[in-house]
Amino acid sequence: MNDLVTLVDPVTDPAALAGRLREESAPDIVETLNQQRPAVAAAILLGLTAERAVEVLDQPGLDAVEEIVEALPRDRAGPLLTGMAADRLADVFRLMEEPGRSDLLERLDPETQGTVRALLAYPEESAGSIMTTEFVSVPGNWTVGQTLDHIRRVERTRETVYSVYVLDPASHVLLAAVPLRRLISAETGASVLSAAPGKRPVTVSGHASRDDAARLISKYDLLAVPVVDGAGHLIGIVTVDDVIDAMVQRQTEQVQRFGGMEALDEPYLRISFGEMLRKRAGWLAVLFLGEMMTASAMQGFQDELEKAIVLTLFIPLIMSSGGNSGSQATSLLIRALALDEVRLRDWWRVALRELPTGIALGAILGGLGMARIAAWQWLGFHDYGEHWGLVACTVGAALIGIVTFGSLTGSMLPFLLRRLGFDPASASAPAVATLVDVSGLVIYFGVAAIILRGTLL
Repeated sequence: MNDLVTLVDPVTDPAALAGRLREESAPDIVETLNQQRPAVAAAILLGLTAERAVEVLDQPGLDAVEEIVEALPRDRAGPLLTGMAADRLADVFRLMEEPGRSDLLERLDPETQGTVRALLAYPEESAGSIMTTEFVSVPGNWTVGQTLDHIRRVERTRETVYSVYVLDPASHVLLAAVPLRRLISAETGASVLSAAPGKRPVTVSGHASRDDAARLISKYDLLAVPVVDGAGHLIGIVTVDDVIDAMVQRQTEQVQRFGGMEALDEPYLRISFGEMLRKRAGWLAVLFLGEMMTASAMQGFQDELEKAIVLTLFIPLIMSSGGNSGSQATSLLIRALALDEVRLRDWWRVALRELPTGIALGAILGGLGMARIAAWQWLGFHDYGEHWGLVACTVGAALIGIVTFGSLTGSMLPFLLRRLGFDPASASAPAVATLVDVSGLVIYFGVAAIILRGTLL
């Protein structure tokens, strides 16, 4: 595929490149379009058949899709957008800005326009925002044969036919979800409900979170989960591929936030220099101001440092150990909260679990630190002075306190952020490390003041 880009200069002859792409699969076409400017990508799309262009626009991997759509002639954009899957089309409109968004929305046919407006009404992180309204449903008084005939007629206009959803003929309430495999193997003259599994269908509310939909799909091994309103009416389905796309996007954002920056809105190589600075500079400045507190803490212990210079040798060791333990705990709890393994009400259970864990981990690191000081002293690598034994005890005891504090702080911070309504992933590793650095110095010098009083201090 990459060879196609070198055969023709897409800036001067996008039609020629479009001709070479017509026989390629949609994901391969997307790979080529992602290497072009939006205007050029739009020109290449116009060189494809309408059916293939719609298939390409439906691909979640297409970058800057809203800019590509904006670059299309208005008379060509309307029909292409109308042919797209409703959930993907709603995603495109979410990314667009006014006045282009309203202009293009008005060019859709009334049915598609109503569907898109309904999907846009759901919050961005809800199950309703990623559901598709293009599913197959039949009344409960139909036979298997009628249902199969109906599938043959409408299949090309539906995003998927993983299951057929059976509705009450009078109330239109969802009665059952019949997998296509069971439908095909049933007697054609039998009632469609006779082919349904003997259990109530698993459903999700349109206002539930995407994570809830993902958990249901994973728990019950579904290919799609029906979305119902408060009265039990079927309003859409969330398919497993849409959940995977949403999860990949969310995990990418969380990883970026956990690295101590705002989530990027575009692929790394497409984001502008100014936008990259804006996304990264803010967090770095906040973390820098936090680290200034570390300098202030050291200034507060200036007298102790002057009396016992040997203590400064272990400051990096102390700070990094506390930050590492805090980052470990934060990573574990962010993931546990995301998977619903723990809930907000479980914070005390987590605290009781992290307290002995932190003490044990601190004891392990403290023992290693003391052993290292003793080994260097005995082997003659460094002379820590006549009170080296007390220095070793200071480092060991401080590590127990700092690692324990780091574990508790790192585990509680995601709970606090979730309780305040923020994404727990905002508890980035650098932020936790900065917080523990300051407190770690206070613990270190507090322990030193107790153990070394009357000797070095």
